[in-house]
Parts: sequence; structure tokens; C-alpha cells
Amino acid sequence: MNVTDDEGLRAVLDAETVAVVGCSTTAGKAAHDIPAYLQRNGYRIVPVNPFADEILGETAYDSLAEVPEDVEIDLVDVFRPSEEAGGIVDAAIERHETVGDVRAVWLQLGITDDEAGERAAEAGLDFVQDKCMKVEHARLAE
Repeated sequence: MNVTDDEGLRAVLDAETVAVVGCSTTAGKAAHDIPAYLQRNGYRIVPVNPFADEILGETAYDSLAEVPEDVEIDLVDVFRPSEEAGGIVDAAIERHETVGDVRAVWLQLGITDDEAGERAAEAGLDFVQDKCMKVEHARLAE
């Protein structure tokens, strides 16, 4: 389902483990600072970055498909260009269908792919696009 209302966003944010595709090793970049914020606020971060071994004290994986099945992912947060979002959404759908986790995909502010959102919704995943997870968390946290 394409989530745009506060109630739906709260439900998506009610996750424990967030795989961050495009997580950065560089402090000061949004793709590093936002996952660090989420980690400080109780989320387990699973970094996905083929150029890093570890980010924020967590093992980094080359791709979503490389994350072991025993690491349960609730939400996939995407920090990659819109052109890459569709493939990442497809990988999230694949994991949802084969492993049984991943219940939502979140495309960060400035990242959109309506067609990928439709595929995610058809697969039963919640889908958020063009919103900052940190901003929405801070706004909706109770």
C-alpha cells in the first residue's frame, strides 16, 4: 500500500530492524547521519553497501540478497538514486516472498518510483517515497 497519511507512517515506523540500502560510511552525509539517528532511537540498522565491511558498528552487506535469512528485516530504507529504486524494491519483494520478512520499503526524500510502488503494493508491502525517515520519525514519535 502506498502510505501517505500519519497513521500509515506510524505503522511503517513501528519496525525494529531497518536495512539501509546505500548506507554511507561518511559522517555528515544524510545516508550516514539518518541511519545513525535511527540507531540512536532504538532501531537495529543493517547497512547495505558493497564498498564497506562495517558501518555504525554493524556488518555491512553487498546487497539486500546478501543479508542472511536469520537477520529479520522489517523495513528497507533506500538511499540510492530514483533510477536504482525499482531494482531495490524488486529485491525487497523477492526477500518478502522467499524469507517472509520485509513488510515495507521507504524511499528517502527526493527518491521516487511510482511503478516500483505499485509492485510493492501488489506484493503486500507498505511503500513510502519522497519522505525523510528521520523527519517523519521525529515528527510522529510519541
